[in-house]
Amino acid sequence: MAKASPAADKRINRRVILKAGTALAAAGPALLRGGHAEAQLRADRARALFAYVGAFTTPERKGHGGGINVYRVDPTSGAWTHEQLLEIVNPSFLTLDWTQRFLYAVHADLEEVSAHAIDKQNGRITALNRQSCGGKNPVHLSIDPTGRWIVTANYGAGSVGVVPVEKDGSLGPRSDLVNLPGEPGPDRKQQASSHPHDVVFDPSGRFIAVPDKGLDRIFVFRLDATSGKLTPADPPLVATRAGAGPRHIAFHPQMPFAYVINELSSSVATYRFDPQRGALQPIQILPSLPASYTGNNTGAEIVVAPAGRVVYASNRGHDSIAIFAVDQSNGTLTPVGWALTHAKSPRFFCLDPTAEILYAANADEGFSIEQNTDTIVAFSINQANGMLTPTGQVIKTSSPCTIVFAGA
Repeated sequence: MAKASPAADKRINRRVILKAGTALAAAGPALLRGGHAEAQLRADRARALFAYVGAFTTPERKGHGGGINVYRVDPTSGAWTHEQLLEIVNPSFLTLDWTQRFLYAVHADLEEVSAHAIDKQNGRITALNRQSCGGKNPVHLSIDPTGRWIVTANYGAGSVGVVPVEKDGSLGPRSDLVNLPGEPGPDRKQQASSHPHDVVFDPSGRFIAVPDKGLDRIFVFRLDATSGKLTPADPPLVATRAGAGPRHIAFHPQMPFAYVINELSSSVATYRFDPQRGALQPIQILPSLPASYTGNNTGAEIVVAPAGRVVYASNRGHDSIAIFAVDQSNGTLTPVGWALTHAKSPRFFCLDPTAEILYAANADEGFSIEQNTDTIVAFSINQANGMLTPTGQVIKTSSPCTIVFAGA
């Protein structure tokens, strides 16, 4: 597979940075963090963190991880120390409840959501129970603002499920299951049927956006917090470009915009979001790759930095994190550069709670095992412009595909 050299990427980055200079100059030193959040960030730095890393475990996923690994993260040095391995099949995505007392997982190729209690002192987790989410191969889950419901994207079944959370953190029987309608996209292999890949609440918690890779649609629902039932928004969906394969969505934390990484077309789309109706209106689409890259690629993850001035997206093939500056007047994006992960297939990445470190998890069931996979690579975030620099820290862990952080 052809790939731009690091030197070429640096030249590309410099040209794009010059072109985007105006957008970044207006951002100032609080590009990633609003000044009002400084006190909270200092508190986050002062306390230990625990990192929970889910891994693919089965040969079907080319996985060789053991389940959920728990690491203690030193607040001063950032060093990770392994605390526990909970053996469980394909915990492909993790999330925490709002109190950080419970950890929940969906499991690739199964039909389950699992619940785990967290010991706040040592970070260790204990299994509580499991419930059916109503469809095979759930790939994402989110908890509603009340903390009472978990919503799942059931990739293999083309459905969205809702499972109640009991007062003790365990899971009750499923309360709803909605199949996603529409015609498959043009990719006969990747778009043979509906494939929802993400379920994300908007900042108000009123709406849930569901990008469907198979149907080239983004569905929007409301969740009844009393009954746990889903109802379509009005309008119920927005169509993407044919063959785009929308995968993940991230909402701007302050302005009415959302950003979608399209897996199959390796592009990032900007949408204007109506917080009253839940409607998404496309206003911009950009490549997630540098223009000089001619190899194969698929998009994976997308994140908006907490202050809303930078959007990050990951590329599998180019093996990079794309960096975009957000125009604070109209929400559109300007590419700033690409940080190579120096490892294969950054399926997942996230920011630490202080928004000072980006962690890229390099593993994917669609790629063969290589020497420079099975890692989590840390990047320091330049608070003035959002650019990423490798810290030199590389955490060796098998088949990492999801990370969440909880405070001690």
